[in-house]
Amino acid sequence: MFTLGISAFYHDSAAALLKDGLIVAAAQEERFTRKKHDAGFPEHAIRYCLEEANITPDELSDVVFYEKPFLKFERILETYLAFAPKGFLSFSASLPVWVKDKLFQKSQLIQNLSAMFEGAVNWDERMLFSEHHLSHAASAFYPSPFDNAVILTMDGVGEWATTSLSIGEGGQLEMLKEIAFPHSLGMLYSAFTYFAGFKVNSGEYKLMGLAPYGEPKYASVIKDQLIEIAEDGSFRLNLAYFDYPTGLRMTNSKFAGLFGGRERSAEAPVTQREMDLAASIQQITEEIVMKLAAGARNETGERYLCLAGGVALNCVANGQLQRSGLFDDIWIQPAAGDAGGAVGAAFVGQHLHHSVPRARRVKPDNMQGAYLGPTFSSHGISQSLDRLGAHYRVQSQDDLLDAVAERLAAGDAVGWMQGRMEFGPRALGNRSILADPRSIDMQKQLNLKIKFRESFRPFAPSVLAEEARNWFELEVDSPYMLLVADVHRQHHTKESPPASLRGMDLLNVNRSSIPAVTHVDFSARVQTVHKSTNELYHSLITRFHDLTGVPVLVNTSFNIRGEPIVCAPEDAYRCFMGTDLDVLVIGRHLLLKADQPAELRRNYLREYGND
Repeated sequence: MFTLGISAFYHDSAAALLKDGLIVAAAQEERFTRKKHDAGFPEHAIRYCLEEANITPDELSDVVFYEKPFLKFERILETYLAFAPKGFLSFSASLPVWVKDKLFQKSQLIQNLSAMFEGAVNWDERMLFSEHHLSHAASAFYPSPFDNAVILTMDGVGEWATTSLSIGEGGQLEMLKEIAFPHSLGMLYSAFTYFAGFKVNSGEYKLMGLAPYGEPKYASVIKDQLIEIAEDGSFRLNLAYFDYPTGLRMTNSKFAGLFGGRERSAEAPVTQREMDLAASIQQITEEIVMKLAAGARNETGERYLCLAGGVALNCVANGQLQRSGLFDDIWIQPAAGDAGGAVGAAFVGQHLHHSVPRARRVKPDNMQGAYLGPTFSSHGISQSLDRLGAHYRVQSQDDLLDAVAERLAAGDAVGWMQGRMEFGPRALGNRSILADPRSIDMQKQLNLKIKFRESFRPFAPSVLAEEARNWFELEVDSPYMLLVADVHRQHHTKESPPASLRGMDLLNVNRSSIPAVTHVDFSARVQTVHKSTNELYHSLITRFHDLTGVPVLVNTSFNIRGEPIVCAPEDAYRCFMGTDLDVLVIGRHLLLKADQPAELRRNYLREYGND
């Protein structure tokens, strides 16, 4: 049985295809359209999923949408009525869009599918709808390695729920309780993201990365004025300080008055205030997540925990939760945000609607390393590169690995595109930019000359799974880069940074033997790389280890600021030529920047605005 899951019309549209309880394919629409966080109908992702499975549309048993539009509209309408007349401008602006496009999304989905696939398929008979938090919970539980688990879902808002607790047993999944809008941990974190001058639903990573530069000096103000937290982690926000329930902004002037003035503009310098705000809201978030998890354990007695929803991408909180020992183990959906809702919706269709038995679980889990996107044949890569006018050489796998490891050890930055594209926000070694973690200048170089983003942003280490405990204070696997752990003390430098250093001055301190992946608080967002899930990437790190004695590489997503992660060879070559990347590898095709035509280089630099 084939079931197609769809998430769309808010942000991060995606499609996922299941066959008898196993994920065949999953991809975000943005990777094909090159429009970051694309919210449109995921036509390209759907076509890819069907092509990957080699099936026709009439072989689909169901198409499942990840939420219920009528319930969502009910929340918007009731929220406006509760706050009226405040928020009338926001409501009047959104109402025509809802009436025209969103309220009757079933009709819109059927029209989109009918336009894509001309034929006799009756899409009306095959269309199902899941609830938003049920989709998230299903995406976390069903691919997990657990037979039984409690599932904690935390995000901005679905239809009504912002935080929910559910329990999974075998093929069954039951929602237990929820916290309803407008009280939302995700919205609270996004409010501080907005106030710090970053983009909501995109810049939350930046706020988390900024937190170690500051002190949580505002934590008491947040708890006194903005949120009431119960012992079981349930909470209520003081809505007098927020504009998001009915307005066009996240916060208001009263919020600004608490923190010394209005929000930072997007391109203004980041000040100590933003760093301290980031540290403060991060501390509050960790407290709430820990209390919610402890409450879930006490209420259900379950020994295993699954996490989903956008807040589950807060890997600092995840790391604290993992180290706490509250649960025997935790598992986090790697596409924890709305894109992962497509996977969850498909699972809801198969397991809860059709009672399809759960698929046999494989190690480490049934997400298959999140390598669920398109791949490209060697012939197809050659055709694409020839069409672009690129100069390349095709090498044997052994020669390629040796050459790339040597380039990395010499300080080159490498664009690395291999196999199936990752599903979710993290590059996990198939669409990655790689570099030497031993270089103290590498973080700044990658941020400013290649990623074109803020210099304070940290980079993640990919480490051989069998070596991880020797390099990081990490007792479990972290294959999806969703846990933060400290660099092992034996690799710290002997000299401590001066106590007087604060803020961005901390960037210039050499803290460890792998400074490019050591954040200012000695932490790192670790990816453990297993031979069983990514043999080629494991082999590359092994070659680098043989050369340098370090089984770690810098791994950041293969894209620049404002663009999605690359999908196709054309995307990779464009990024390679428009940045200061030294080497590009696509399959067994090796490209050196020095070998590329000078005119092409100038054209791409102009396109990227770097000429």
